[in-house]
Amino acid sequence: MRGDPDRPSFRRLPSVERLLQRLAASGTADRHPRQLVVACVREVVERARRRLREGRTTLEALSLEALAADAQALLVEWSAPSLDRAVNATGIVIHTNLGRAPLSDAARSAVASVAGYAALEVDRATGDRGSRQTHVAELLRQLTGAEAALVVNNNAAAVLVALAALARGRQTIISRGELVEIGGSFRMPDVMAASGCQLVEVGTTNKTYLADYEAALTPETALLVKVHRSNFSMRGFVHEVSPRELAVLGQRAGVPVLYDMGSGAFVDLTARGLPPEPTVQAAVASGVGIVTASGDKLLGGPQAGLLLGRAAAIAQIGAHPLARAVRIGKLDLAALEATLRAYRDPERAWAEIPVLEMLARPADALERAAAELLPRLSDAVGDAADLTLCRTVTEAGGGALPGVELPSWAVAVAPRRGEIEAWERRLRLHRPPVFGRIADGRLFLDFRTLRPEDHEPLVAAVGAAARATRPAEPA
Repeated sequence: MRGDPDRPSFRRLPSVERLLQRLAASGTADRHPRQLVVACVREVVERARRRLREGRTTLEALSLEALAADAQALLVEWSAPSLDRAVNATGIVIHTNLGRAPLSDAARSAVASVAGYAALEVDRATGDRGSRQTHVAELLRQLTGAEAALVVNNNAAAVLVALAALARGRQTIISRGELVEIGGSFRMPDVMAASGCQLVEVGTTNKTYLADYEAALTPETALLVKVHRSNFSMRGFVHEVSPRELAVLGQRAGVPVLYDMGSGAFVDLTARGLPPEPTVQAAVASGVGIVTASGDKLLGGPQAGLLLGRAAAIAQIGAHPLARAVRIGKLDLAALEATLRAYRDPERAWAEIPVLEMLARPADALERAAAELLPRLSDAVGDAADLTLCRTVTEAGGGALPGVELPSWAVAVAPRRGEIEAWERRLRLHRPPVFGRIADGRLFLDFRTLRPEDHEPLVAAVGAAARATRPAEPA
């Protein structure tokens, strides 16, 4: 760098104080907290130093004006919320990375209504302390036929606290073919180990018979566990024991049965032409002692873990110290109550619960929606890309309905200018961010997961991405 007057040097770098003075002079500093402004300026200067050390900057990029502009952009970025609303144009209905199930309008209103003080754990009739479980326990009993119910903050927690309460220090029998891995690399054997129970595997990966469970029973057996493979499927030369068969064995041996359903369907999906999925009601009716399920998958509610079953077992689980550590918060509880109320009328649930409504949308309705929005998207894009209507295939996602393909329609974006990856990145960085999927060199915006309120931000984001590809005007 020495001896080359055209190469940037550290002497060219404005000080933090000079940058703060420039932001103050422009009025930018007055619009943000002082601590945030200083942090942004220091970060911008440090980034410039790193570029200098690595030899990847220019004199213009080190000017006071350029770094002040960088600081202003960083202030906007850091002032905006990190957890932002997203537009899901991937076609994946229960998208784990995008928050799984979107809440119904009733659930959103319920969350807003209890955001301040709420009658969470108070008996309004007596003024005495009550239980937060009362807000949903009776609803769950009515909807499922279970003797008792308990709700915690997610399904992994439901399984963990049930195992800890019912089988700690003793043996728990489970089929090798059901030692599943759930989202976030959490594996059933790890959850069982954390609970303190002793794992006993029976059967083989693809075939487990009732006799395998029976042969493994000992005086130290505390629990029989069955796991519904809700996030993958096994086909071909396979055999598994049904919940009802396992329940009969458990009753005969005096050992309770825990059935982890995961997906948490409360309605018959075949009623809307979808493939069959075990319902929570059928699981409870099978006679198993405890059923666990997720609240934010096919139920279509907030993140929650449902425990349903025999009153004595549920009471034992609720009394365990872990139950407090994994208890559900008031906002999720309010959303869950509102979601469950819709299921009192299954027809209402299909219309009001977004997950159910999106899963049941017929392909021809998706084609019409895409065709209606196409002209507006084309106007927004101009000559920056070619847009076409395409048949697509998507999935439920989120560990539900594995292997099931849902026919759908999408608008495919084929850029004339710029790389497809750059378009996808610009959509992600838009506010609100838009998430699509890239396939065959095109960006697909799938309409199975787009709702009417998503159309305006989608058009705006696509238009912004197109404008960003325009060549710079000649000086």
